[in-house]
Amino acid sequence: MTPITILNSTQIDLTLKRLARQLIENHNDFSNTAILGLQPRGIYFAKRIVDICSEITGRKIELGSLDITFHRDDFRRRDSPLQPNKTEIDFLIEGKDVVLVDDVLYTGRSVRAGLDAMLGFGRPKSVELMCLIDRRFHRDLPIQPNYVGRQIDSIVEERVSVEWKGTEQEDQVVLYIPNKSA
Repeated sequence: MTPITILNSTQIDLTLKRLARQLIENHNDFSNTAILGLQPRGIYFAKRIVDICSEITGRKIELGSLDITFHRDDFRRRDSPLQPNKTEIDFLIEGKDVVLVDDVLYTGRSVRAGLDAMLGFGRPKSVELMCLIDRRFHRDLPIQPNYVGRQIDSIVEERVSVEWKGTEQEDQVVLYIPNKSA
């Protein structure tokens, strides 16, 4: 597969700051807001957003990580078993404004699983969705994000990878295009 960088480290930094300011504009002091990162990759994005928002507002923002493994509709359809991650939510979401955060929105199935998993922790007042990359075509479910870093048009055979400094070498978003065979 041929890699093409969609966002480099500088572009990701600018995008994160823009998304954080949009959250601040809509949630003001975050007193009734919780941010939940979808495991495994959305938690890195959520943590970075919370850090930026906290730095700008000076407020502590509730952050949790939500494992969706057992809520996925393909859980029993895979050749190899899925490995669950850890859910860490040390607060109630009952009556709160919740922002679900994931790195890439593609078919919408992960978000649907996240909504199911989230309800085990209470009934929120509202739910918004933030994603860094919206692969806006090929949606299986009618799910649209409220906050988007970048929309891209891609085909099914392509793959998008969000790489975070700390887990990979640097912050970047890479589109992998299949090599054409002769």
